[in-house]
Amino acid sequence: MRALQWHGTRRVAVADDLPVPRIEDPRDAVVRVVRSAICGTDLHPYRGEIAGFTPGTVTGHEFTGVVEAVGPEVHGLRTGDRVVASDIIACGRCRPCHAGWHYQCHRVGLFGYDTVVGARAYAGGHAEYVRVPFADVVLFPIPDDVGDERALFIGDVLATGYACAMGAQVRPGDTVAVVGCGPVGLLALEAAWTLGAARVLAVDPLESRRRRAAERGAHPVPGGPDAAREIADLTDGRGADAVLEAVGTDDALLTALDAVRPRGVVCAVGAHASDAMPLPTRLAFAKEVTLRFAVGDPISDREPLMNLVRGGRIDPTFVVSHRMPLAEAPEAFRLFDSGAAGKVVLIP
Repeated sequence: MRALQWHGTRRVAVADDLPVPRIEDPRDAVVRVVRSAICGTDLHPYRGEIAGFTPGTVTGHEFTGVVEAVGPEVHGLRTGDRVVASDIIACGRCRPCHAGWHYQCHRVGLFGYDTVVGARAYAGGHAEYVRVPFADVVLFPIPDDVGDERALFIGDVLATGYACAMGAQVRPGDTVAVVGCGPVGLLALEAAWTLGAARVLAVDPLESRRRRAAERGAHPVPGGPDAAREIADLTDGRGADAVLEAVGTDDALLTALDAVRPRGVVCAVGAHASDAMPLPTRLAFAKEVTLRFAVGDPISDREPLMNLVRGGRIDPTFVVSHRMPLAEAPEAFRLFDSGAAGKVVLIP
């Protein structure tokens, strides 16, 4: 089969002779991929930012497809079903899973991400076929009236943006600031609108991203050291009621903490990895800020998200800038890494 493999910093290549995956465990399914996407998380190994990432890893954790085979202990799925996969792999049976905390599953994994998340590596969705463990938990049927591409984003970026808005406790009438307007930030913005936000301020240093946010009804704010001051000016000195941080850097989180109003809520879904962030505790304490971190959970949230997509309240495909064949995936990564592409959808 054809699949994209990681071989080192900014070195990915398409292989045409990899074995088609097969059922290895009674709870497995094999899915023929119809659509996959490149996520900002994929750029971390691509840029060489993850030490020890295994060469030959098949990348990608966002995909939809058709069930080709199911193990004997997979319930509720049949061959021929159209499905969207959760990026998070969870068993559905341990205590965290029963609590709805799938990222804390005792057997957690992430497709195409080696052992960065969990102890076991699973080949990803930038491929023609994928083996899916715990298939009756990880896979979700796609209704006949929802296309593969609209369903694709429920498996990660839409679920992550939604978790950010929910974690920030966006309420009707709120002024919401979104820090970082890549695909996750833009979908967090959409989630804020669905929760009743009266005004959304979109913070990003890239004019192209601010323009996309403005097209979705947000007020654009240039990023940088003056962003919080501008948000204060736009809110009569009060600050944003809720701030959705979708970057994952110290600077972005500092901007969020500076921009939120007293007793406001900041929710960060950017993939933070700092061990020594200079947290401004004096400011956070004085404003009595609530700070939350969240990881999107497609398994918990996919049903309400599918209903939002199905009902036309959110169409996540607006974030797509390029649709390219899987054979051109190395060029797609280059475009995405350079900022010349927004969200890239790959077609096997």
